[in-house]
Amino acid sequence: MNDLAPLLTPEGRALLDEVRGTDPAHELAVATRLRREHPAELVSAALGQARLRQRAAAKFGAEDAQRMFFTPNGVEQSTRASVAAYRARRFGELGVTSVADLCCGIGGDAIALARAGIRVLAVDRDPLTAAAARANAEALGLADLIEVREADVTEVDTAGFDAVFVDPARRGGRGRIFDPEAYSPPLSWAVEAARGAPRAAALKVAPGIPHEAVPGDARAEWISDGGDVKEAVLWFGTAPAAGPAGAEGAVRATLLPGPRTLLSRGLPDPAVRLPGRYLYEPDGAVVRAHLVAEVAEQLDGGLIDATIAYVTADEHRPTPYATAYEVTDRLPFNAKRLKALLRERRVGTLTVKKRGSAVEPEELRRKVLPKPQGTEAVTVFLTRVDGAPTMLLGHPVR
Repeated sequence: MNDLAPLLTPEGRALLDEVRGTDPAHELAVATRLRREHPAELVSAALGQARLRQRAAAKFGAEDAQRMFFTPNGVEQSTRASVAAYRARRFGELGVTSVADLCCGIGGDAIALARAGIRVLAVDRDPLTAAAARANAEALGLADLIEVREADVTEVDTAGFDAVFVDPARRGGRGRIFDPEAYSPPLSWAVEAARGAPRAAALKVAPGIPHEAVPGDARAEWISDGGDVKEAVLWFGTAPAAGPAGAEGAVRATLLPGPRTLLSRGLPDPAVRLPGRYLYEPDGAVVRAHLVAEVAEQLDGGLIDATIAYVTADEHRPTPYATAYEVTDRLPFNAKRLKALLRERRVGTLTVKKRGSAVEPEELRRKVLPKPQGTEAVTVFLTRVDGAPTMLLGHPVR
């Protein structure tokens, strides 16, 4: 079924309530029973929507997800609710009262904006996606603040809105799209749309966007949630021109929940030094934003290798921007030696992390710890120290 309308009828809504939480293992039996009283196509659509709602709960929370309507792409590509809420707060702090949400998808960002009291024009050219966005605005009681329009975003007049938010499609028939000019619409079009916004604008882009692709008048922000990097955002109109990449305030890394935000200060690369007692693993948003130097300065630390984003220091200094580990051993990489050491120390749980190593963590874990040897837990970092393949053993600082 490629139309949500049947699910929005009283029969469709009742069926959605009935199949809520259906165990996938029992779907066939449930479908067989329901098809005795309902059209087979409607039953299939309801069960499919139930599966999508279960998947969406991780992004939107169970309460909202069970009321919303999704498409497979919508679940995959929509913004996580916590990230959308953070961005909506930033728009509000900038005095924005209305936003043109271009490439709105199923409406995740539009919902967050409306809940922040901001009026939204949500635009998507795909009929089913636009229908889902409209249904979600109604299901969550936000239809008075969200107007959904099925249209090509390049043909929409945004002159009556304070701000513009653009979330270009970054997936195609062959998967992820890495070239910003291959986005739909292209990044260059989105940048021009952003520059025309009266008060502010934000463009959601892939977190792997090259820093050299960031326009000089944009401020770039990398966002992680619970330690996972979710996206990068290019902000326009929030401050004077950013200047060279890495200049003071031009780049930020924001960690959710919190939020906690680290601003660029244009610092030079940290010095390289031998590993000290502590190793710090910067948050992925910090690494993507190229702000490892700012963290290293906070910690009075250095890098273990000029090309590796691990910071080392002699003292422990808590920071929200990096996870601290106490290092107990530094050894040249050798799987047999590691296996013997784990057996000797009766290790039962092994966490393998790597930066600058070609070794696959899962493969090494199976080789050196095929079964628990005891109850101890160890973290091993596969990395380079002064260019040499190295194993650093330790444990998180509590």
